Amino acid sequence: MSKSLVRRGFVKQGMALGGALLLRPGGSAAAEAKAPPQPDNETLATIHALHTTHGNFTEREVPDEQVEQILEASVRAANSSNMQTYSIVEVRDRAKMKEVCGYEGSRLLVYCVDYNRLEAGAASLGHAYFADNMTSFVTGSINTAIAAQTAVIAARSLGVDSLLTNGIHRGDMARLWKLLDLPETHCFPLIALVLGYATEQPKARKGRLTGVGVFHRESYHRLTEGEAAQITARYDDPESHLGLNSDWASQGHKHYLDWLFTEWLGGRNEPTAADTAVFRFLKKSGFVEPHSSKGGA
Repeated sequence: MSKSLVRRGFVKQGMALGGALLLRPGGSAAAEAKAPPQPDNETLATIHALHTTHGNFTEREVPDEQVEQILEASVRAANSSNMQTYSIVEVRDRAKMKEVCGYEGSRLLVYCVDYNRLEAGAASLGHAYFADNMTSFVTGSINTAIAAQTAVIAARSLGVDSLLTNGIHRGDMARLWKLLDLPETHCFPLIALVLGYATEQPKARKGRLTGVGVFHRESYHRLTEGEAAQITARYDDPESHLGLNSDWASQGHKHYLDWLFTEWLGGRNEPTAADTAVFRFLKKSGFVEPHSSKGGA
């Protein structure tokens, strides 16, 4: 089979899930936000029932057989050239979970972009293989993220709650390589998934933006001032359940997004001037081309 056919197959797999979510009845953005269409089948019902548990997990353990089911479902996710450029590190020790990501539950699955398995296979057969560039990292990140989200869907179908968190990137990231004994090169912890059972279910499902600004038909549509104002109003509407904080007005902000940009995101008014910790560890992991810091197209 030609490479082009394989790649088209990968795209079709990814579209299978995405297309089901995009082909929705028309109507205003506000109407979609407040009265989303009812799911037509069990798969869509599971996806629409997804919600995040923020650290409030009980002591109840997820059965081993269900964890295995979640892992087996996770690797069924679409991935480029069927190379599965990721590794999943399972953590059971709750104290260790806290050190790794700041949360704890029944299980922690750390999803890593990882080319070491492929490199070992190539070396064993006398081949040279180098995943030493940003293209490899971006491709690996896509594969890894889809696998992690598939695990979330599988967990929800089994009645298991979850939290996907980038808390692994906070603080001293070097701890991840020490705690999990990760390879020094071509392995990067991308996201962590905590599994367990929530102490209580959310009172309302977290909202999502739909329509203009999210869905683009045929070509990219740049927001008009009016459309941007409508989205701001959507965030302000408590019935939309889009915000992280319901007290933004009492804290002196005119709009929820005022609070988001000044309080939650730190109110930074200038572009990033220095390398971030994530970028430094990407370079240390060998995913950044050595010549990239010298400029050039």
